[in-house]
Amino acid sequence: MIYTLTNGLCYIDGVFVKKNITVEDGKIVLISNDIVGKEINVDGCIVSGSFIDPHVHMREPGFTHKATIKTESNAAAHGGYTTCFLMPNVKPVPANKEVLNLINNIIKNDSKIDLHQIASITVDQTGIGTKLSDMEEIKDLCVGYSDDGNGIVDANTMYNAMKIAAKLNKPIISHSEDKSIVNHGVVCLGTYGSEHNLPMIDPVSEAVEAQRNALLAYKTGCHLHICHVSSIDTVESCKFYKNKGANITIEVTPHQLVFNDTDIKSTNYKMNPPLSTKATSEYLLNALLCGDIDCIATDHAPHSKEEKSKDFISAPFGITGLETSFPILYTKLVKENKMSLEQLLDCLNKRVAKAFGMKENVIELGANANLVVIDLNKEYEINEDFFMSKATNSPFVGCKVYGEIKKTIYKGDVVYEK
Repeated sequence: MIYTLTNGLCYIDGVFVKKNITVEDGKIVLISNDIVGKEINVDGCIVSGSFIDPHVHMREPGFTHKATIKTESNAAAHGGYTTCFLMPNVKPVPANKEVLNLINNIIKNDSKIDLHQIASITVDQTGIGTKLSDMEEIKDLCVGYSDDGNGIVDANTMYNAMKIAAKLNKPIISHSEDKSIVNHGVVCLGTYGSEHNLPMIDPVSEAVEAQRNALLAYKTGCHLHICHVSSIDTVESCKFYKNKGANITIEVTPHQLVFNDTDIKSTNYKMNPPLSTKATSEYLLNALLCGDIDCIATDHAPHSKEEKSKDFISAPFGITGLETSFPILYTKLVKENKMSLEQLLDCLNKRVAKAFGMKENVIELGANANLVVIDLNKEYEINEDFFMSKATNSPFVGCKVYGEIKKTIYKGDVVYEK
């Protein structure tokens, strides 16, 4: 099939231009003012390369009461994403060929978009033991290694994992957290925890392990990717080693950029790491804009309503994020002149691709037609009916936003359409 997206304002080479995009056999074959094949009029919308998320939980296998690869890949497409990295917090743990083949077969059968599984670092993904996953044997079945949800307790275990990962040219994706300092906290050290008498997490718990891992990455030459940063000290430590030549990249979540601990209203605001103070949130945004933080990742973490309805201490950490990422960031940051639309699109695509050495989703001749069509002027409210995810545990329910995803296209196929 051949078709042309017409009258869109297209984001090409860092600028917006009015062009038509012709797609045939999954590829962009013409960028012009012409119409070839079926016309699909996207007047009033922007057209950009679709988004990439390096940090997503799809819960399958093992936790399908929360979500499945099918439901969450549909949610990703709804949010404008056509590539996601899947974290290893599933059962059985993706530590060997058998489990990775199982997951990759589910992806092949149930996903309309591009999903890459991340394998565990330790064999049981607890971060506690010293036995590593079958890192070398599974190198072609995964995109990297992480014990997400758990920091690696033993420094020598992380050191050995990084030496292997460096040899394999694969990233270590680090949930940096020293649990001896976390001490069962549920909110950050700040206003909300003090006012509500809740156990608090000192952000040094993140920074102390991130600093150790940054040193190990520098010594081994391994690509270290720091997940969901929430500490000023983490960024500053990583800057030090990056300036010495270490291959370190950092992600930040949308919720850390637009909320702080004084915004907490319910367990749908409970995530790990927790919402930071206002000063830290402002620092993280500035660090993103200047490049000290590399990209945005959602840490999409679906949970059932029953789980999230528990009290603040008992409810699980995590919120959904794939479907709300663009509209929230566009509304809260771009429309409030805190960042440009171009910067936002780059943080969701180009800068993620650069961090992981992969090709961005780009509008150019011969490229895969991985595109997102967005109506920036449409105002709407995020409610529970909005979600295609199996879960609705989002702090953004009730928010009025702009930036509606009208179409998401993956290799020429429309995988979401409003």
